[in-house]
This record gives sequence, C-alpha cells and structure tokens, in this order.
Amino acid sequence: MEFIRQENRIYAENDAGKVIAEVTFPQENASTVCLDHTFVDNSLRGQGIAGKLVKEVVDYAQKNGKKIRPQCSYAADWFNKHSEYAGLVAH
Repeated sequence: MEFIRQENRIYAENDAGKVIAEVTFPQENASTVCLDHTFVDNSLRGQGIAGKLVKEVVDYAQKNGKKIRPQCSYAADWFNKHSEYAGLVAH
C-alpha cells in the first residue's frame, strides 16, 4: 500500500479516490506534533496498516527533531507496546 504524505497527514486511497487509511498529526508547538487521529477502513483491519501509519509519524518525528503527543487511543496503545520509542513521547 502506498501512502500519500501531506503536511500533518499521511493517508491511502483506493482506486476510486476514497480515503481507506489515515493518520493526522497537527503541529502542537515548535517541537511537538499531536497524533490525534488514526483510521483504517473496516475492509483492511487486522493487517497492521494502522501501525504502519503510526510508524510513518515516528519516522517523521525522528527526522525533524519532534516529539509526539499520542492523543488518539490507538496511538497511545501503540506507544505503550513499543517502548523503544518512549523518548519521542511528549509529556
């Protein structure tokens, strides 16, 4: 699956142009983004796509020297399961 990257948003569309997976991470301040929304279409659930989207945000944060505040429940749970990225979490 190819992800489309925009400022503060990473997503995928189906052939009809419908968004089928998405993560949003608006800038909270100069050093922090807020991972506030994760969505995967029902037809794609259970394939690890949401985790891949969160990892894309992690990669973005690492490259840009940002911290992440995981606001949505999926992102918070993901960071709890991936303690190797605890240093990126804004408190």
